[in-house]
Amino acid sequence: MTDTALNLAIILGSTRDGRFGDRVAYWTAREAERHGGYAIDLIDVMALDLPQHHPVGTTPAIDAYRARLSAADAFVVVTPEYNHSYPAGLKHAIDQAYAEWMAKPVAFVSYGGTAGGTRATEHLRAVFAEMHAATIRDYVSFHMVRRQFDANGHPLDRDNPRLAAKTMFDRLAWWANALRAARQAQPYGER
Repeated sequence: MTDTALNLAIILGSTRDGRFGDRVAYWTAREAERHGGYAIDLIDVMALDLPQHHPVGTTPAIDAYRARLSAADAFVVVTPEYNHSYPAGLKHAIDQAYAEWMAKPVAFVSYGGTAGGTRATEHLRAVFAEMHAATIRDYVSFHMVRRQFDANGHPLDRDNPRLAAKTMFDRLAWWANALRAARQAQPYGER
């Protein structure tokens, strides 16, 4: 790590009423703080005022959202798995930007039933490859998520998720520093 904090955008991708994802996202933010080296911006897709369609132009909400993404050196996407994939609201939010994702690393924290959101993560890897982003191999996954957290939003098994998060944040920091230096040396552009 360098002495300069990395700007980390944690994106909460669930827009479902009664969602569990806020607990997972807050835990992720706490683990990023515990890791150190990150300035955190928690972006809740449900709280964004994005248009329901993809306008030809832009809107103030899209501009504000893109500015937050542009400021980030790295991303962690917190995603549930719905019907073997990621939620539509998350995809809509991803698609509202393009250049803001380029040449930046993306890590994943997934949650769900028996698969723990891993299929959503694998589908998102292809989406972010198209955005010219680099996805991190190491991730955190919560299987049968509602059984994994206590009433205060802490995992019942604190050690294993924490160890997985540490590895993920270590690798994310390496890629974020390397790609930030590369973007500073030579701006990235689609060819």
